[in-house]
Amino acid sequence: MRVSMLAATLALAVAATACAPADQPGPANPSDCAKGSLKTVAAGKLTFGTDEPAYEPWFAGNDPASGKGFESAVAYAIAGKLGFAKPEVSWVRVPFNAAIQPGPKTFDADLNQFSITDERRNAVDFSAAYYTVRQAVVALKESPAATAKSVAELAGFTLGAQVGTTSYDAVSNQIKPKKQAAVYNTNDDAKQALRNNQIQALVVDLPTAFYITSAEISEAVIVGQLPAGSGKPEQFGAVLDKGSALTGCFSKAVDALREDGTLKKLEQEWLATAGKAPELS
Repeated sequence: MRVSMLAATLALAVAATACAPADQPGPANPSDCAKGSLKTVAAGKLTFGTDEPAYEPWFAGNDPASGKGFESAVAYAIAGKLGFAKPEVSWVRVPFNAAIQPGPKTFDADLNQFSITDERRNAVDFSAAYYTVRQAVVALKESPAATAKSVAELAGFTLGAQVGTTSYDAVSNQIKPKKQAAVYNTNDDAKQALRNNQIQALVVDLPTAFYITSAEISEAVIVGQLPAGSGKPEQFGAVLDKGSALTGCFSKAVDALREDGTLKKLEQEWLATAGKAPELS
């Protein structure tokens, strides 16, 4: 079901995504990216991976094959640029942490809100970035954490995030809580902990924060966005096997989707409908 309950524009993210990302792979040779030249996991098909469950607003209704939700739509747009029709695209489920471990893959590329980091590049390849993201803090309205105005204030609360994510990295490296942060296998587990008051605040990416507060936990609010910092922006890329012959072609397809306005259009359709998220100092 399309995310229609989110309301105003995520202008900052849209503008950031419209810009060419840093550290993207070099362009592929166009002749090497012809559909018939691509060595895919399944001959004549393009196989994408994502987690179980696949969350809104990235995937609608936990159905990545629907083409609805931002990352599902991006996957099919990439496939189209590479010459694959929708019936020639298949999906497999791969746990988040397993997808970014070294070793042979059951997919050609995995889209699951994977932030591009130097550490992860040691184990896998990334395509060019298709989305620039900020981290945000969610709390129940009745929680004292809901009124926090700064990162320093948040450090005094019990925080949680999904294991292996840049959300958890943000807790550890930006907020640096006084109490050990709680870690969860999935965002569903983390959200349940928030509902049960086992944690006072949850850190997730900004679009997920908007979806949680508007569609899943009505008694929750976005405390604010974490500062972007002075380093490279956090960006999502498709994960591929280390040294994959497909990496350059995927990056070429993503670049083309950015240049022709498709990424911006899909972002406006699925992500850029959001409420207000104040900046934390």
